[in-house]
Amino acid sequence: MSKSTGQQRQIGRRRRHRSIRRRLSGTSERPRLVVTRSLKNISAQIVDDTNGTTLLGLSSQSVDSKGTKVDRAQETGKKLAELAREKGVHRVVFDRAGYLYHGRVKALADGAREGGLEF
Repeated sequence: MSKSTGQQRQIGRRRRHRSIRRRLSGTSERPRLVVTRSLKNISAQIVDDTNGTTLLGLSSQSVDSKGTKVDRAQETGKKLAELAREKGVHRVVFDRAGYLYHGRVKALADGAREGGLEF
């Protein structure tokens, strides 16, 4: 019995994410900004891997913005950067979590850069 296209897509994304995570890790000075995308929303977390803690998390559901999903992703990135700077985080390592750096993922990263985070 073969797997459906959606399952194959998830398996491929998880494989790519494991490959990325072998090379990428967040520290106290430079935590990891990890993106999670669903069909309707996008969320991001800032994670310190050395301590195993999540410093900050935000979803496009909690950001009051209208427009397309790409517009909401960019606003989410800006808001995340603003909250991160309040917590003293200025530099991060970007973890695209196996997603293509394209569309909503790229918009979130661009919004975070506009908000003042350095990658």
